[in-house]
Amino acid sequence: MITSAPEAMRQLFDWFEKPNFPPRHNIAPTQPVPIVILDGGKRRFMLVRWGLVPSWAKEMPQSLLINARAETIAEKPSFRGAFRHRRALMPADGFYEWKAEGKGQKQPYVIRRVDRAPFAMAALWDNWMPADGSEIDSCAVVTCEANETLNPIHHRMPVILDEKDWEKWLDPATPPKELQALMRPAPAGLLDAQPVSTRINRVANDDASLLDPASVSAEPEEQKPARPKKPANDTRQMGLF
Repeated sequence: MITSAPEAMRQLFDWFEKPNFPPRHNIAPTQPVPIVILDGGKRRFMLVRWGLVPSWAKEMPQSLLINARAETIAEKPSFRGAFRHRRALMPADGFYEWKAEGKGQKQPYVIRRVDRAPFAMAALWDNWMPADGSEIDSCAVVTCEANETLNPIHHRMPVILDEKDWEKWLDPATPPKELQALMRPAPAGLLDAQPVSTRINRVANDDASLLDPASVSAEPEEQKPARPKKPANDTRQMGLF
């Protein structure tokens, strides 16, 4: 979820470009997301595909690599190159998570800072060139164990970087040991979680009313969720935004 004005985001993240992107309340995997990278000592804004495609891939991966686990990020072939050389910040005003309820239903929650300020999630990005000669820039969000706020909803959460650590995360010269120390759960009290309508399950729904508080027990699950189905052995989170 990205709802802050573009200029406010630009001033906060100090990127060079002046993009004019619209507010988004419901971003799904494979859609464009903004990231911030360090290029020539300056921060740059990029719009990339959410779902990492490693530069060495011979074809588009069948499984969407939307999240990278902090515990294995340095060893997994899909992520280790990007972890070493292509780290990024992913600006956001909030994200969504789903809590398993009875009878196979899942209740969506919106998670935001208590003060409603924008924040940066740790991300990786890569550039892939398929056989047709085109180029695709893509990214994945780094996740860690959930903190006290999110643990009742889901056991994982995105790594939310403190502003003082943004430069360290972006700098390709930062030692791996220091990077590992940054990939930790957000402090208790930084975030809150509120139940929202199951309308969020349909990607076509993308408006501010998605953030309206919802009763956990009053709403039936929508019948046709538009988010991609996950294989049975896939332990990834559902969409973050």
